[in-house]
Amino acid sequence: MISNTAQCLPCPSAILWDMDGTLIDQTDAIITCYRTVITDLGHPTPSDNVIRRSLGGTLAETMQLFVDADQLDTASKAFRAHFPKIMFDGLIVLSGGMQLIERAYKARIPQALFTNKHGDTARQISRYTGFAKYIPVCVGSVDTDWHKPQPELTRHVLQQIEAQPAGAIIIGDSPTDIAVAQNAGLSGYGVATGAYSVAELLDAGADAAFESLDELNQSLNIPGTLSSPVV
Repeated sequence: MISNTAQCLPCPSAILWDMDGTLIDQTDAIITCYRTVITDLGHPTPSDNVIRRSLGGTLAETMQLFVDADQLDTASKAFRAHFPKIMFDGLIVLSGGMQLIERAYKARIPQALFTNKHGDTARQISRYTGFAKYIPVCVGSVDTDWHKPQPELTRHVLQQIEAQPAGAIIIGDSPTDIAVAQNAGLSGYGVATGAYSVAELLDAGADAAFESLDELNQSLNIPGTLSSPVV
């Protein structure tokens, strides 16, 4: 396992991208929505950091940490109703992401967006940010019967882009993404652009971890010359 750019990583045969905390920072809107739903149901307001550290799984998995079991369905529906109203507020495309996506696209490396975010929401964001121009496949929660890190979902996504696990990588910011790699036989590269540090991602089993996508971009051996970031 490595945590710097000293080693050149092999060219991947396919790339599965996590979205939240990896390619985008949508934390403000997500935290605001959780906080609103949780407090509207009569529960104490959790701290921003507690909510941030709970993210990475499905909506229900996070929500059940804050509301009663008999409120879970109501809370999840309230979140899905409110979030589209605010989801672009403060949204940031993280540095290095679009540059790496474009490099892989030019090198004809299959890519997919692979997230536990609601599928329709994820596709709206992909179009809004411009990811969809290079990555037409975007699979989120409720699109299938599975969710990350279940290997069935990983295999389904790989099938969508006609790729095999051998040589493929997942790029993500959480232990959930590293578990995806471990469960399905991919290489897992972590970026400390979300709620977890390089050390935590390595402890979770990442094959390599970096402070940013810019650092990862410099380390991946993809044919072609590094270009200026796409804006």
